[in-house]
Amino acid sequence: MQKAVVFDVGRVLFQWQLGALFSKLIDDRAELDWFLANVVTEEWHFEHDRGRALADMVPERIALYPQYESHIRAYATRFNETVPGPVEGSHELVERLAGAGVPLFCLTNFGDEFWQMFRPTQPIFDHFEDIIVSGVEKVAKPEARIYEIVEERSGRAGAQLFFTDDNPANIEAARARGWDAHLFTDAATLEAALVAAGFLQTER
Repeated sequence: MQKAVVFDVGRVLFQWQLGALFSKLIDDRAELDWFLANVVTEEWHFEHDRGRALADMVPERIALYPQYESHIRAYATRFNETVPGPVEGSHELVERLAGAGVPLFCLTNFGDEFWQMFRPTQPIFDHFEDIIVSGVEKVAKPEARIYEIVEERSGRAGAQLFFTDDNPANIEAARARGWDAHLFTDAATLEAALVAAGFLQTER
């Protein structure tokens, strides 16, 4: 069976920063930093990635920080604004891989409700045979089970899977399963790894 390439989404295919939304709502830099460190934090957001419903998360947070009710509600309704755009060069690599007939998959920590909002806006995902979403599966990287799900749905295991992710813990978990895993830093470095692995030819 042909070896497949598995992409992470956030900070590999797309930029992601909560501040991209909340800098529109909070003018004071010190207050914005405090808000992102205490109210709508990446750690709290990760609960949605793992499968918690926004209907549970948002009222709880508003109860803790009632002065920021409108901001917390904006988190739930304006999530797409936390994605400023694609990571430079990554989409071109997806297009080249697809053009070369390489099987493509995604493995992403992404909340189910936010995924339903985001996915329809991005035709790049049409190139992927399957997309494994943590919020749908209710298990997130780096837990072993979500890697097993990729293996089951792709029909591949171990070295048949080339995986790229920006989080070292997620890469370590993939390597523990024998995957060919590459820590993402930028598209140029990923391109070199894909060339070395035989997926792509060097562009002249």
